[in-house]
Amino acid sequence: MRRTDREVTCKEEIYDILKRAGTIRLGIHHSPFPYVVPLSFGLENIDGQVVLYIHGAKEGLKHTLLDKNNHVCVEADILHRYEDVGTGLTAEFESVIGFGTTSLVSGEEAIKGLDLICAHCGYDGYEYDHAALAHMRIYKIVLTSITGKRRTV
Repeated sequence: MRRTDREVTCKEEIYDILKRAGTIRLGIHHSPFPYVVPLSFGLENIDGQVVLYIHGAKEGLKHTLLDKNNHVCVEADILHRYEDVGTGLTAEFESVIGFGTTSLVSGEEAIKGLDLICAHCGYDGYEYDHAALAHMRIYKIVLTSITGKRRTV
């Protein structure tokens, strides 16, 4: 990272940024260009390991690409404000970038994943029809590396 003074190294602080972020952007390998899709997500911290859950319909480009290559990049950010610092404009922000692998989950783990997605979206304990799981795919993303960055005044 070029600006080490802005680097967030504390795993708990990085996890906190993710908890407060509303959306992740999932980067998936697709030739000749990467494919990036914004997603709602759920998350948990398992012994310092960040695990995310995402969902989608049964079909689509995202699923086709993940079936071919499950290595992904995840980006999340929170823009607090833009500011005129006298010599130009800058931004106050927090961001996270992580790399990891996806796996399709089912059964109890899919239910747990969807519960975590609902909780992160502000609907903790939401009672959905579990039959809806038959019409979607739930993925678990285990982040093997993660970095954070922030600029605040």
